[in-house]
Amino acid sequence: MTDHSYRKIQEWKDQHIRESMTDTRSLNDFHDTVMKKTFEAAVQKIDKGQPPCKFSWFITGSGGRLEQGVTSDQDHGLIYEIENKENHDYFFTLGKELSDGLNAVGYPYCTGNIMSSNPLWCKSFDSWKKQLYSWMEEKSWETIRYLQIFYDARNIVGTDQLIHRLKDLIFQYQKDDRALIVRFAENVKHTKKGVGPMGNILIEEKGEHHGSINIKYTAFLPYVNSIRLLAIKEGLYETSTCDRMDRLMENMVLARLLHGKKEHFEALLQLRLLSIKEDTYEDSHYLNTRNLSNRQKALLKQIIKEGQKLHKQTINLVKKGVQNGI
Repeated sequence: MTDHSYRKIQEWKDQHIRESMTDTRSLNDFHDTVMKKTFEAAVQKIDKGQPPCKFSWFITGSGGRLEQGVTSDQDHGLIYEIENKENHDYFFTLGKELSDGLNAVGYPYCTGNIMSSNPLWCKSFDSWKKQLYSWMEEKSWETIRYLQIFYDARNIVGTDQLIHRLKDLIFQYQKDDRALIVRFAENVKHTKKGVGPMGNILIEEKGEHHGSINIKYTAFLPYVNSIRLLAIKEGLYETSTCDRMDRLMENMVLARLLHGKKEHFEALLQLRLLSIKEDTYEDSHYLNTRNLSNRQKALLKQIIKEGQKLHKQTINLVKKGVQNGI
C-alpha cells in the first residue's frame, strides 16, 4: 500500500465535498466517510493485520460534535481494550499512520497535537482511566481543557462502549467532587465580545481578516462551552451541541434556560456554511460581514447576544447549584 491510496481518497473528497454542503450534518457525515476510508487505508498500509482487540478510534473537537466546516484540522485519539506490548505497538503504529494519512487526505496536523500519534491520546482502556483520574485530580487549566476535549469525543471506528465507560468516570467524579464542575465552569468563563455597546458587530480592524468577525470565539464557543458544561453535569453521551440540547431540554429547568437556543445555534451553523470562504482552516473561523445582507447581520447580532446570555446564565446556574448542593 502506497501513498497513492491517500491521493485517491483526497481526489474523491475534493470531487464530492460540494455535494454535501446543503447542511452541516450532511457535511459532517461526508467527513466521517472520508475518515473511515482513511482508517481502512492506514490499516492496510501498516501491514500488521486487523486490530488485535476491541478498540475505539474517536474524533473530537468540531468533528466530535458534528460541527465541522468545509475545512478542518485533525482532532482524534485511540482507546484499545487490552493492555500489552503487542497491542501497544500495533495501535501506536496505527496512530502515527492515521495522523500522516489524514494530513495527506487534506486534514492538517493538529497544532495542539491532539492526535493518535501522540501517546497522550493513544492508550489502553486502563491507561486512559488512570490518565483521566490524574487530570481530574490535578484540575489545572491544561488538564481541564483536556477533559473538555475528551468529553467531545465521538467514536468513528470501533466500539462506542469504551468511550461511554470513560465518560461515566468523569460524570461520577464530578458528582462526588463538586470542585471539578466549578473548575470546568471557570475554565470557560471568558468570552470574546462580538457586538459593541452601540449594537455594532465588532470586526477585525487590521490584518488579513480585516472587516471580518471571528465567529468561533464570539458566536460558537459561548454555545458550545455552555452546553458541554451542562452535558458533563448531566452525564450525557451525546456529543453534538444540538443533540445535547435536545436531551437537556427534557429537564424543565434547563428547558427554560435553553428555550430558542437550538434554533439560534442551527442558524449559526447554516450562516457559516453559506457565508464563509474557507481557503484554510484558519479562514473557517472568520466571517466577512461585508458579504452579509442586512437581515443576516441582524440575525448574527441576535445569535451572538443570545449566546453570551446563555453563557452567563449557565455559569451562574452551575456555580449556584454547587453552592446549594444540587
